Amino acid sequence: MRKRFLLWPLLLAVSASSALLGVLAADLSKEPFTIRISCGSFDDVHTAPTNTLWYRDFGYTGGRFANATRPSFIVPPLKTLRYFPLSDGPENCYYINNVPNGHYQVRLFFALVADPNLDSEPIFDVSVEGTLFSSLLSGWSSDDEKTFAEALVFVQHSSLSICFHSTGHGDPSILSIEVLQIDDNAYKFGSLWGKGTVLRTTKRLTCGSGKPAFDEDLNGIHWGGDRFWLGLKTLSSSSDDQPISTENVIAETLLAPNFYPQSMYQSAIVGTDRQPTLSFEMDVTPNKNYSVWLHFAEIDNGITAEEQRVFDVLINGDTAFKDIDIIRMTGERFTALVLNKTVAVSGTTLKITLQPVEGTHAIVSAIEVFDIIPAEMKTLTQEVTALRTLKGSLGLPLRFGWNGDPCIPQQHPWSGVDCQFDNTKRQWVIDGLGLDNQGLRGVIPSDVSKLQHLQSINFSGNSIKGNIPLSLGTIPGLRVLDLSFNELNGSIPESLGQLTSLQTLNLNGNDLSGRVPASLGGRPLHRVRFNFTDNAGLCGIPGLRECGPHLSVAAKIGMAFGVLVAFLFLVVFAACWWKRRQNIIRGQKLAAAREAPY
Repeated sequence: MRKRFLLWPLLLAVSASSALLGVLAADLSKEPFTIRISCGSFDDVHTAPTNTLWYRDFGYTGGRFANATRPSFIVPPLKTLRYFPLSDGPENCYYINNVPNGHYQVRLFFALVADPNLDSEPIFDVSVEGTLFSSLLSGWSSDDEKTFAEALVFVQHSSLSICFHSTGHGDPSILSIEVLQIDDNAYKFGSLWGKGTVLRTTKRLTCGSGKPAFDEDLNGIHWGGDRFWLGLKTLSSSSDDQPISTENVIAETLLAPNFYPQSMYQSAIVGTDRQPTLSFEMDVTPNKNYSVWLHFAEIDNGITAEEQRVFDVLINGDTAFKDIDIIRMTGERFTALVLNKTVAVSGTTLKITLQPVEGTHAIVSAIEVFDIIPAEMKTLTQEVTALRTLKGSLGLPLRFGWNGDPCIPQQHPWSGVDCQFDNTKRQWVIDGLGLDNQGLRGVIPSDVSKLQHLQSINFSGNSIKGNIPLSLGTIPGLRVLDLSFNELNGSIPESLGQLTSLQTLNLNGNDLSGRVPASLGGRPLHRVRFNFTDNAGLCGIPGLRECGPHLSVAAKIGMAFGVLVAFLFLVVFAACWWKRRQNIIRGQKLAAAREAPY
């Protein structure tokens, strides 16, 4: 008999402590926050068999409404979807506001647009709160497990963004969105777990029944979310193992923080004499960490006491759990046992092996596997706000998108925006704007100065009007400012002379006027390129006309106004003098008349 180590009492104590933390985190006296959206629907929808409410799709995002096909039996029976043509931009997002801060299960279902003129199967990426967690690849619409994506994420700012990123292969289409609050400590797997982590569901299996089911079908409670379990009757392609089931009550279920339903443990797969070992294998993305959750309950009538079933659990050949004896670890039969292990996978396969040590055969009730994804650091809020102001002020075409976060996911930054990670702030910042030759027709807002980390601005070759904002002179690290070939007017702000790092200033081809600021015109031109040509009203530096008699439009208007005022003054003065002269002459005539003899 193999020597056993007394680790299980400690593990059970840790489990009990985690359960207590979960009870404290979830207020079971109230219902968790839940919102389900039927994408593309103009009306609220209820679906059978549970009369589930799906809210109408209004005010969340752009895109187009269309009828939907149903590519799988898992997809809820909804009839509409929303899709996002590439002409509307490569990034499109749902923004769901007024979401209480907390931990959430976010699940998306996908479907195809019921229109033969559109691409039948789009390929695109999906992110939640800026973190990429799912990529729909070719063939997804014919694989039930790939028609939905699910992530566990923390909401920290009372709002949630879910974005769809085009890869140029068809138009992203979304059937439904579910945002389901779960316990704050749900799926707490170790030191890597927390608000800086997103868990992507890669596999969730209930063993033995062979029937797929949601938690609601399994009599779960809402604080567990509404997980979907794919049913398996066998783990072996040769069917050398077998399913078993029971109607006995299973103890230690529906407990915080994960609230697993009892029905999930009332079936299992067990090994046989021909194949006592159970083995499950799945494809994964290499060089990532995975959180594996294994579920057990001793429901085999042939196993009634300790040491009658003992087995090890190996993950990719390494022993993850040793000497598993369900009855000894739980204290009795028909009691749920949950084990969790975090593993680093270097290859493309994750293999779970349940290998008997003595007694009969291995057993398993359910398997869950999550991809552990570090949450992306977001872009500095002030800079995101400034970019959105710029988007509206310059009238960026729809094809730019500019939805979601400008810098994340890193695989899909905004077009025309250069990002840099600020290690001090632990956030992304904007260090470059390249919007040249894009047909822009608006004005440059003063809020552009809130992009304090800019090193380069290129707005050349557009039809931008108005003045050059004074605030541009407050961007300390600006090295390149190219506003050439636009329709800018007014004078060059003196504040641009404060840009001591400026190496390239290109203002040619505009309608600027007045004297070039001495702080710019007199600057040494070593390794510096300034261009003020093709501005008829500019003067004051070599290459431009002298400012002497050549006055700016504003100066000419001022002089004309001065002349007009002087002329009016002379007219009034002359009128007063003439009136006074007439009064004197009239007086003299009256005096002469009185002195005349009669």
